[in-house]
Amino acid sequence: MSVEFYLLLIIFILLGHFILNAYLNYLNLKSLDPTLPSEFKDIFDPELYARSQAYTKATTKLELIESFFFLALTILVILSGTFNKLDAFVRSFELSEPLTGLLFFGLIFIIADVLNLPFDLYKIFGLEEKFGFNKVTPSLFIQDKIKAYVLTIILGSLLLWPILVFFQKLTTWAWLFCWLTTICLMLIIQYLAPTFILPLFNKFTPIEDVELKEKILALARKCGFNLKGIYIMDGSKRSTKANAFFTGFGKYKRIALFDTLLNNHSHEEILAILAHEIGHFKNKHIHRNLVMFFLQTGLTFFILNLFIHNEQLTQAIGFSQHSTYAAIFSFALIYPPISLVLGLLANFISRKHEFQADAFAARNTSPEDLIFALKKLSKSNLSNLTPHPLYVFFNYTHPPVLQRIQALKGKEARRL
Repeated sequence: MSVEFYLLLIIFILLGHFILNAYLNYLNLKSLDPTLPSEFKDIFDPELYARSQAYTKATTKLELIESFFFLALTILVILSGTFNKLDAFVRSFELSEPLTGLLFFGLIFIIADVLNLPFDLYKIFGLEEKFGFNKVTPSLFIQDKIKAYVLTIILGSLLLWPILVFFQKLTTWAWLFCWLTTICLMLIIQYLAPTFILPLFNKFTPIEDVELKEKILALARKCGFNLKGIYIMDGSKRSTKANAFFTGFGKYKRIALFDTLLNNHSHEEILAILAHEIGHFKNKHIHRNLVMFFLQTGLTFFILNLFIHNEQLTQAIGFSQHSTYAAIFSFALIYPPISLVLGLLANFISRKHEFQADAFAARNTSPEDLIFALKKLSKSNLSNLTPHPLYVFFNYTHPPVLQRIQALKGKEARRL
């Protein structure tokens, strides 16, 4: 394949990806129904429903503007040879190729983050503030940025360094060593996250509501689910949105409840939400998702191995000297079609898992409580109640809340 072919392929993929997302967003906006679905009339009023649709329109508009900006910028940078100039700069330090690669990717990350900063600031302090979600202060925003940078440098280096070394030193089996290294690092992070990583951003305190704690422990015993602890997370310091999640594996599993969840939901609703999360564990969704992620990662490294020595690909985006890091970076630009196919499969399975977790919660608590909890979460998050089916197919990891409610009502009717 010629350099010109790869250049056209990259531009075609970039444009195609943008056009597809723009079309899906267009369909999603056209699907906004001004008539409130009857299932939500007990929780939404017309003014709040209109506000939720305005929120969907505002977030979609921002997403499209941001996507177009980076599309245009990426094509301009490719055609102007800017990547090669950046490569010449990092090579001027005369470091080893792995270190030069780390420096190259580090600079790309910083430049991209700085360019994305106006969009982040507007989203948090403009859009989210306008719709009553934002609780982030400028000081907290800066602190989060610094912590995120430190974590990215540490974890990014731990992941990228062996990948760059393996692809530089090895040939046929480099992808396999990269894959195994990535699996090990991801598993380590899964164990470290509850104790060392998440507390960097949020405060976790043991639950003080004795009555709720006993109810949660009783539910866990009923479901045969071992808990290490129940914690309250100060999610309200960043947003009014509510959530709950589990962290850890094996005997180290913990429940983390957003304080906003406790403030806005009854004990019965919280138990139904937690039963849903327990359902993911009891149905082995967490392990299956990990296995799927590892398989997808292995496939990605295998395909990358096919392009790692392709000089025409790196020349297509302007690199005058071929290198392992230039090949990885160039490969990322032709990866979106592969990512799209893998993402569609992952999203389909994820939506199926959500229905199964809902069914588990309905069996072990009450369908009515979970239904009402889902409605209240939709209200507090200003969720889109009428997304377009094609947009859901491409983007949703969870089924639309209306479908989940209808499925739960079917289980409720069968239980009577």
